[in-house]
Amino acid sequence: MSEKQKIIQQMLDMQKRFIEIEQSGKFSTEQYYDNEGGSELALYKKTYDDLARQLVDLAHEEKGSHR
Repeated sequence: MSEKQKIIQQMLDMQKRFIEIEQSGKFSTEQYYDNEGGSELALYKKTYDDLARQLVDLAHEEKGSHR
């Protein structure tokens, strides 16, 4: 599995887990938008954003383009 495929799979797994959290009723928008990054949801959001950036960088590298 390529690095790009691994990142995509990790993001899909994270999306599935997020949906589970949201549907469980334990979801808090305050925790999600916690700028301090101390909550589990804020950390989740940061990790997901980092993976998305890595994926974009890999796509640009693959096509020889720049951001």
